[in-house]
Amino acid sequence: MDVVELLPRLCLLRFPVGQAYLWRDADELTLVDAGPGGSGAAIAAVAEPLGTIRRIVLTHFHEDHVGGAGELAALTGAEVVAHHLDAPAIRGEVPGPPPVFEDWELPIHAEAARHLPDTPFVRPSRITEVDDGDVLDFGEGAHVLHTPGHTHGSIAVHLPRRRVLFTGDTVAVSPVDGGVMPGVFNLDRPRLLASLHRLAALDCDVACFGHGDPVVGDAGTLLRRTADRHPVRP
Repeated sequence: MDVVELLPRLCLLRFPVGQAYLWRDADELTLVDAGPGGSGAAIAAVAEPLGTIRRIVLTHFHEDHVGGAGELAALTGAEVVAHHLDAPAIRGEVPGPPPVFEDWELPIHAEAARHLPDTPFVRPSRITEVDDGDVLDFGEGAHVLHTPGHTHGSIAVHLPRRRVLFTGDTVAVSPVDGGVMPGVFNLDRPRLLASLHRLAALDCDVACFGHGDPVVGDAGTLLRRTADRHPVRP
């Protein structure tokens, strides 16, 4: 796991597949996403000198985002937070619906799957379920936005006073040319594009994606340009 400081309060944790973000308010920490299975102890070790992880916010149910959550919650006592539509899949009560792949996505998905651990991971048994419009107690008010499309219960988290946006997999960075693009491996691409346009309307300077390098500086402009290239069809 690689650790990159993006801002004095914000670190990127990069895994072989996907990434997570650690936000610091004094000695209280919030983790956005939790990496693949087996990541919990490594995240706890990184966080220990910085403070105490109080909450783990999961943007959606996919394994590369939730795999470390149960282990980390057991180690730290952190609260796990997720949208109510994805929470049953995160707990393992129901199978998460598979993506509707576009042909060009298949080799990318196969390559990513090669880097995921193939052993069962610890699932969080208790999840605080949230919905659109809820405000979480970090970053001077963290606004939850329901962003369906990638999964039915995908969320983004916006810190308006800090102008930071965590997009989950609604937005990504192209592995081909490094450009900002709509997320891939979706359940419903038209809904994902509508969610992208909603995020593009927000005021943000920093955008933190589930895959690909974050944008630090004038991120809102890049999101709006991306949305303009991908109109929502009536």
